[in-house]
Order: sequence, then C-alpha cells, then structure tokens
Amino acid sequence: MTQASRLRVGSVVIFEKELCRVLSTNHHTPGNLRAMVQMKMRQLKDGVQFEHRFRATEDVEPAYLEEHEMDYLYQDGDRYHLMNSATFEQIEADSELFGDAGHFILPNTKVKVTFYEGKPVGLALPQTVDLKVTEADPAIKRQTASSSYKRAILETGFAVQVPPFVEVGDVVRINTESGEYLERVSK
Repeated sequence: MTQASRLRVGSVVIFEKELCRVLSTNHHTPGNLRAMVQMKMRQLKDGVQFEHRFRATEDVEPAYLEEHEMDYLYQDGDRYHLMNSATFEQIEADSELFGDAGHFILPNTKVKVTFYEGKPVGLALPQTVDLKVTEADPAIKRQTASSSYKRAILETGFAVQVPPFVEVGDVVRINTESGEYLERVSK
C-alpha cells in the first residue's frame, strides 16, 4: 500500500476494484484541518474520468504493471493479433483495447502493450505514423495551403484533412493522439 500523498501523475492504482491512472493531484492543507489530496483519475477499462478526495495518510493500492514491446500482426474481425518482440509469444486483443489506434496501425508496427496480471490493459502507439494517401479530393485552383484543407483517405481507411498540394500516392505523417495531419513525408 502507498500513501495517497506519495502518488504522482501517471501512477496506476486500484480504486474500487478498477484500474485507474492518476491524471492530476492537488495537495490541500486547510488551516487546522487534516491534509487531503484531490485526485483526478481515469479508469483504464472504459476511459471514464472522475475526481476523488483522499486523506493524505490514506493507503491506496498501487497496480503493478508490465510493459512489453509487441509487433502488430493483423486484424481478424474485431480481434487484433500481436506478437511479443522478445519471446515471439502471440496474443489476441479485442477492439476495446485498441480504440482509435486501429485507424493508425499497419501490420509490423511496433507498439507498447501494458499488462496487468497477464492481461493486456493498455496500448501505446508511436507519437507519429507515416501513412500513404489512397484517395484525395481534387485541389481547387488558386487555393493556398493556409486557406483550406481537403479530405484524404489513408491506407488504413482513416479520413484526414490535408493541404491541397497532397495527392494520391503521397506519404503523410499523422499525429496518433489527435489524428491530425502534420506534414508530407514523400511523394
């Protein structure tokens, strides 16, 4: 057990039998009252955010997680197949674990998978990915890159807004957190 006052942003704890990541902590010591810690947390299972107030000396159960680098192999319906890069052990993960990550991932992409008690509970993609444009709306004449964007479909099927100079066959860099176009990598 760990005291609530010792938890930091990014810690994963077990709160009310659910795995939760600490998003922010605020330590209060009001006058002659006992110190308390106000925490904002997110449940790993469903992404629900909530706040809870702990006494500073209250014990909180930390979760012991393992992180492994894995290769994404393929998708079979709503199941994703991954292989541990070190042991070559293969696992299946459901679409709930992947969430929006499925829009940015191609076979043989390296991802970091977080495990709790042998079960995958989290997935981290690289900050950016490079994907090929398979469809793009035509550019309008005299349209500048700063004035407007057009719709493009990437090789994963994800639609993104890109500048008018991006064409079919170009490779573009996409931010995996926001899903936004960053730059054209190559033609």
